[in-house]
Amino acid sequence: MIVLASRGIRLAFDPSLGQIVRFVVTEGAREIAPLHRAPWDETGEVLPDGLPPHLYHLGGDFFCAPFAAEKDGAPPHGWPANARWHLQNASPDRLSARLSKTVQGAIVTKELWLCPDQPFVYQRHTFVGGSGRVPVSNHANVSLPNGGLIRTSPKQVWVTPPTPLEPDAGRGRSGLTYPATSTDPTAFPAGAGTADLTRYPWFDRHEDFVSAVEAPGHRLGWTAVTRPAEGDVFLSLRRTDQLPMTMLWHSNGGRDYEPWSGRHRACLGVEEGAAQHMLGEDHGLPLTGPGDFKLNNECAMSVSHVIGAVAWPSGSAIRSVELAGGQLVLCGEDGSRREVPFDKDALELA
Repeated sequence: MIVLASRGIRLAFDPSLGQIVRFVVTEGAREIAPLHRAPWDETGEVLPDGLPPHLYHLGGDFFCAPFAAEKDGAPPHGWPANARWHLQNASPDRLSARLSKTVQGAIVTKELWLCPDQPFVYQRHTFVGGSGRVPVSNHANVSLPNGGLIRTSPKQVWVTPPTPLEPDAGRGRSGLTYPATSTDPTAFPAGAGTADLTRYPWFDRHEDFVSAVEAPGHRLGWTAVTRPAEGDVFLSLRRTDQLPMTMLWHSNGGRDYEPWSGRHRACLGVEEGAAQHMLGEDHGLPLTGPGDFKLNNECAMSVSHVIGAVAWPSGSAIRSVELAGGQLVLCGEDGSRREVPFDKDALELA
């Protein structure tokens, strides 16, 4: 395990899977640690053979390529989430690493860095060379044992895939309608009625997945998950011209088979990506960025992403997230407001 730290924040990175196992933000006497860990992780429990490597230590935050797919012999979510990363350079608050395997012929590198008094983990992934198209996504897993309020930057539409995550009632259950679309996340088709996707949980014991397509007109994409009982908010930030989709994985006891066994609960996957295959074939939706990445032997391609957490005592849902110089400005639906220092160059929005 590799530990990075800067004033007010620290993280643990597992190079065997390229996973940010946890990050902890310190504000005064309190610590904020919003990432989820599966109940079987680090328990010594013997799990079934043949699982994708990332499932043995499910949780934290990791990068997927190809996202929600298997290709060239790689497990689901690709080698970046399932193979070793070799450390190239490291300092107390920064590292760079290279994936031990290629992705469709591309060399993949990862950069992680922290800044003093900034409650964020900055990351960048770069593909060098390769060929073909690859769907990509970041995959943060947020712990919501007491529920949460979910808000995002403006979306055009919310979409479920053609088939549910758990179509066999003998193995598990999904609560949403598949396929379905809605422009209103508070009233998404589900069973005989609707579900409010802005709240977690909205159903008992279910496994569901829904994609949201970014609306045009802004470059900063964001997802904010308020944890009212904990008095904090998890943040996910990206460029909409790089990652035009927000995908939410609701994992709340909806899988009855091993290793899930009905016990994997209170996890919200916040997955920011370019993965248009999750929208179904011929979806026809205009995207603010690529539907997937087109690898090129002649050049490199990079994608940036930021996760973080701040104290938010009001417990209000977030109304807006904006960049103002070197500050990230959060405004709540109850009028709460907070400005936090932010590396304005991390997303290269200027």
